[in-house]
Amino acid sequence: MAQPFEILFLVPLFLLPLIIFIFKIFKSSKITQLPPGPTPWPVIGNIFHIGKMPHITLTNFAKTYGPIISLKIGTKCLVVGSSPSVAKEILKTHDRILSARHVPNAVPSKGSDLDTTSLGWNSGGNSRWRYLRTLCKTELFSAIVLESQACLREKKVMELVEFLRSKEGEVVNIGELVFATVLNMLSNVLISKDMANFDNETEDGGLKSLVRGIVELAAAPNISDFYPIFGKLDIQGLRKKYIHVVTQFCSKLEPTLEERRNSRENGSSNQQDFLETLLDNNFTNDRIHQLFMELLSAGSDTTTSTIEWALAELIKNVESMKKVREELEIELSDSDYPKESQLLQMSYVQACVKETLRLHPPAPLLLPHRATETCQIMSYTIPKDAQIMVSVWAITRDPSIWEEPEMFRPQRFLSSDMDFKGNDFEFLPFGAGRRICPGLPMAAIEVPLVLASLVHFFDWELPHGKCTAELDMTEKFGVTLQKKEPLLLIPKARK
Repeated sequence: MAQPFEILFLVPLFLLPLIIFIFKIFKSSKITQLPPGPTPWPVIGNIFHIGKMPHITLTNFAKTYGPIISLKIGTKCLVVGSSPSVAKEILKTHDRILSARHVPNAVPSKGSDLDTTSLGWNSGGNSRWRYLRTLCKTELFSAIVLESQACLREKKVMELVEFLRSKEGEVVNIGELVFATVLNMLSNVLISKDMANFDNETEDGGLKSLVRGIVELAAAPNISDFYPIFGKLDIQGLRKKYIHVVTQFCSKLEPTLEERRNSRENGSSNQQDFLETLLDNNFTNDRIHQLFMELLSAGSDTTTSTIEWALAELIKNVESMKKVREELEIELSDSDYPKESQLLQMSYVQACVKETLRLHPPAPLLLPHRATETCQIMSYTIPKDAQIMVSVWAITRDPSIWEEPEMFRPQRFLSSDMDFKGNDFEFLPFGAGRRICPGLPMAAIEVPLVLASLVHFFDWELPHGKCTAELDMTEKFGVTLQKKEPLLLIPKARK
């Protein structure tokens, strides 16, 4: 049994987190011009104010407190911009000092390691990060490279079409099938082989689940991110789960890397893919693992979500679906299937993609940034190390910017030059500035290609005789804004 003096000794240890928190609150109180926001509770801050749908909560806060707000999430200061003018300040005017990253506690690699291997979690945008961005831009996402890979992507889409024809009259999960297709598009560019199967997940070793698991674990709310003092404890076990998933992913990729290295040594390698580029540049296996993990998880999840939302919206909006089919029938009169070069000329298909990205931005709050220095935005002080978010969901639902913002109206883009390449701050589904999504050029090709093929080759019915009005469009918040209920449909081949 503990003696009284031992108990007295332990009391300060239990109070230490509270003491540190109070000290930080006192210190931050000297910053008198933080953006306005809801009053934080002691110790926990505004954590309970956020709820399960943060993008909606933060949009409502912006209506009350203005286009730039601040909240206290545990010990962390969170600043959120919800208007085009504030987005421009964050992503352009002050981009240099507001484009760093907080590395989630669940990610086990040290910051110094990620600074040399990571595109997404590089903390400060150093020279190594710029080199990785440039390498991906020139060898993966340049116009010349993308054009050379067009036949490959079209082939993968036709494999999806053939599989769906074999499932005519049966219920299929569109999201899962599209995810496999997009994953294979990217994996063939990276390592010249498929990484997923349509029918049996066990055949591909569960890679689809691993890729999705990496995204979900990195994005999960983690008490260690709110209170760094608990970082080593891994109270929720997220780091342990993340390490397990990443280890499995790397074990699946390792044989391919070793096989390729052996082929190069024997002079028998004839592949022309991104892996060859990385090996030519002396990348280690660990660096390749990290880069491929980020490219595959980010590239497949966001693209899949957008295609699933787009098809759901077209099924609910009969007139829009009719217009897409009419355009496809006119433009594809001499073709057996949609080709990327043709889709670039289809204004209504492109408008549907843009409208989907407006109504359902794949990353509703983008990935959070971090301030490397204290700065001023709209007369407010943004403290050093504050976490910065841009609510693109709030901006694209703003009735002062968009007419009938809750409605799916592709025609709004037919007479507009607005694009999603980071120059129009009313429309930023891929972000802007130095942290803009590097895979934007590829996504801009893949989404209309898959969507047009699904519409062109099939009529779609809801299972159990449901009408289109009964299609559930509820959202599920995460790094990507997915449908809460999977899109389950019955394909019927069109002549």
